[in-house]
Amino acid sequence: MIVMKFGGTSVQDAAAINRAADIVLGRERRAPVVVVSAMARVTEALLRLAGAARMRRLEEALAGIKELRERHVATARELFSRSHETLLAVEGELQSRFAELENLARSVATLGELTERSQDAIVSFGERLSSVIVAEAFRSRGIPAELADSRAFIITDDRITRAMPDMQETTRRTRDALAPIIEAGRVPVAQGFIGTTADGVTTTIGRGGSDYSAALIGAALGVEAIEIWTDVDGLMTADPRVVPNAKRIRVISFAEASELSYFGAKVLHPSTVLPAVELGIPVHIYNTHNPGCEGTLIIAAPRPSRNLIKSIAFKRGVTIVNVASTRMLLAYGFLRTIFEVFDRHQTSVDVVTTSEVSVSMTLDDTDRLDAIKRDLSGIGDVTVEREKAIVCVVGDNLKFKPGVAGRLFQAIESTNVNMISQGASEINLTFVIDEGDVDRVVRRLHDEFFSEVDAEVFA
Repeated sequence: MIVMKFGGTSVQDAAAINRAADIVLGRERRAPVVVVSAMARVTEALLRLAGAARMRRLEEALAGIKELRERHVATARELFSRSHETLLAVEGELQSRFAELENLARSVATLGELTERSQDAIVSFGERLSSVIVAEAFRSRGIPAELADSRAFIITDDRITRAMPDMQETTRRTRDALAPIIEAGRVPVAQGFIGTTADGVTTTIGRGGSDYSAALIGAALGVEAIEIWTDVDGLMTADPRVVPNAKRIRVISFAEASELSYFGAKVLHPSTVLPAVELGIPVHIYNTHNPGCEGTLIIAAPRPSRNLIKSIAFKRGVTIVNVASTRMLLAYGFLRTIFEVFDRHQTSVDVVTTSEVSVSMTLDDTDRLDAIKRDLSGIGDVTVEREKAIVCVVGDNLKFKPGVAGRLFQAIESTNVNMISQGASEINLTFVIDEGDVDRVVRRLHDEFFSEVDAEVFA
C-alpha cells in the first residue's frame, strides 16, 4: 500500500489530471491512496475573495467565486465531454459546493468580519472542489476511485488556520474510514490540507499542509511508501532558478530534508516527514511532468556522501529583531522573558544568536511585529533590520566536519554577514545576509562545494 499526493500544479487542469490518472494506473497493483491539493492558485484566490468579503466588497467576492466556478466547470467539461450523464453529475456536485461558498461569502460581507473559523471554511473549498473532479476523472479512466472526505478522519485541535492533528484520534479514524475502501479493492481520493476539530469545525493545517496530510494518512495505515508528486524532479543542491546547473539529490536523510524545507526549499512542507520518520516510511518526491525520473528518496539514514554538504537553501523576506539590555547582564531568565513575548503573539523565531547583554532573532512572519516591539521595549532597547535573508547549508554531520566553515566564509568573504548559527544542529550551518546578496552568495557556495559530486547521491 502506498500514499500518492498530487500537488496543485499536478491537478491544475484537465491535462494535469489525466497525467495523474496515468501515474495512478501504473501503481494500481500497490493499493494506492490518493491525496489531492486544490488546483494551482485556487487557495490564493479563495483568500482574496474572503478578504474582499470582509471589506464588504461583495460584488468583488462574488466575481472571484464566478471565476473559480467557470474554471472548475471548464475542466470538468474537458474531462467528461464524452459522457453527458457523468458531466451533469459532476457539475451538480460542483454547483452545490459553490452555492455553499457563495453563502459563506455573503455572510462575511454582511457582518464585515472574517473570523479565522470562516477563513478556514472558505479556504477548504479548494481541496473539496478539486477532489470531486479528480475522483470522477479517475473513475472515467478505469480506476475504481472513491471520494473520501478528509474532515471525517483528520482530527485536529482548534487552532484555526494552523491546526495540529490529534495523532491518536486521526490514526483511529483514518483506519476506520479508509481500510474498508482499500479492502474492497477501491482507491480512496482524499483532500490534503483540511481537517476538523472534534466538534466538527473545519480546520486547515497550514499552507502546504497537503504533504502533511499525506504523511498522516500514510503513518495511520502503515504504508510502504509515501509519494509526493509535484512539478520538479526532486530536491536539488540549490534553487535552479538561482543556480542553473544545480544537481538533483538522489537520496537524502529525513533530518536533512526537514532542515531544507524549513529554510526555504519549497518542494515539500516542513512537517511532512515527521509522521513518516517515526515509522521509518520512505518518502519519494516525483515530477508529474517527468514520471520516468527517479526523483528524490528521503529515508532515515542514507549512506554517507563524499560531498561535504547536500544542499543550499535560503529564505528571503527575513527581519532581524535585536534586543539589548545592560540591566540583564548575567541575569537568569533573560531569554525566557524574551521568548515569552513571541509565544504570547504566536510568532515563531528561526535563527537566534546571543551575547551576555543582547539577543538577535530572525522572523519571517511580521504581522504582529509592532505589538512584539512594544512588549520587548519593556525588556531592553529594540532595533529592527529588514530586507534580510537566511542562507542554510545542510549536510550530514556537518558539525563534526572540520574546515567547512572556513571554506564557506572564504568563498563569500566580500559579503557582510549579520548573524551566524552553528552547533545547534549537527546538520546545518546558517547565516543571515542582506537580501540583495542572496543570488551571488548561493552561486558562490554552489561553485565551492559542488564542483565535483558523488554520483551515487547526486544526478
